Amino acid sequence: MYEIAQRVLVLETVPPREVTVAVGMPYEEAGEWACPYRIDGLAGWEHERRAAGRDSLEAVEVALAMVRAALAGSPEAKEGLLRPDDAPPDRQLTRTVYVSWNKEQNIAYIAMKHEIVPGEAVRQTVSEDVVLDYGASGDLLGLELLNAATRLPAEMRL
Repeated sequence: MYEIAQRVLVLETVPPREVTVAVGMPYEEAGEWACPYRIDGLAGWEHERRAAGRDSLEAVEVALAMVRAALAGSPEAKEGLLRPDDAPPDRQLTRTVYVSWNKEQNIAYIAMKHEIVPGEAVRQTVSEDVVLDYGASGDLLGLELLNAATRLPAEMRL
């Protein structure tokens, strides 16, 4: 893999360990674009994976989303043990949200995690044009935004 980007995170264990994330150069193979990526230092991620897209930019975007989801979903991150190498221990990592927008119905859904399983939302709160979905543990899973064309920021209306 020809690396185009890399980040080192600290796994705050005793002793501290490094988690290295690398993203490779996208490539086209048999009419499909792919972008390789690798996460070293988290159990189960020590081999190269790839994300596919319809063009090189989408392949990179999908690879970065997969890396963010893998890091955020790891047991280490859920325990608060991961942080950027150069960040103070109390700094929060940037989190990804997943936005889908149905232009015809003018409804957007902003999910707090990559995939919400049907039935996972056990409670909803409705407030004006927003429906909040909560899981069994009380954490916010996502929100449905009605009248999305006027309420979503322009950069999220892609």
